[in-house]
Amino acid sequence: MKIFKTLLLTTLSVLFFSASFSQNANKEEKLSLNSGTIDNQFEYVIRRSNSWQEYKTVKKTWLYALKSHTIDSLKAVHKNLNDTRAVVDTQAKEIESLKLDLSNTKTSLDNTIVEKDNMKLFGMQMSKPNYSLILWSIVGVLSALLLFFIYKFKNSNTVTKQAKKTLAETEEEFEEHRRTALEREQKVRRQLQDEINKQKNNG
Repeated sequence: MKIFKTLLLTTLSVLFFSASFSQNANKEEKLSLNSGTIDNQFEYVIRRSNSWQEYKTVKKTWLYALKSHTIDSLKAVHKNLNDTRAVVDTQAKEIESLKLDLSNTKTSLDNTIVEKDNMKLFGMQMSKPNYSLILWSIVGVLSALLLFFIYKFKNSNTVTKQAKKTLAETEEEFEEHRRTALEREQKVRRQLQDEINKQKNNG
């Protein structure tokens, strides 16, 4: 019975460590310097860099690649932000145009109400109720369009704010990683120089 328990415990332990190793291996495979998010690329460099005491030695080519990818990401964010601003500006102009059209239509409606029962619209004579119905239909359509473009404008404004926030976060993340990488590189260089000096003194 005791042998059975020992065997069972050993089997479960092996399975547990195998599953953990497999998950770590899969996660490691997903990391890449040339794909994925900036965070994953930094994680790739950190994991693949050589360790020396409490430091990491990073290849310059990896740092340059990270810099290039981060700059590309920032350019993409800037482009999206500019595109969003262009859309917002266009929609703002369309809203102003719709507001002007709506104002003109209301003015025309007010002037028409005070006229005679027989109204002329688009070259056709019609009764006052029909005339009012057509004009109010136009006002309704323009109002619906105005509300639609106001909604689109607000939505684009939200996208712009989100893009600005994402840009700020990306720039902050890049600056922090750049600063950390430079500090690590400086520490490693100082340590190597100390070792060289120590070797010279011993020699």
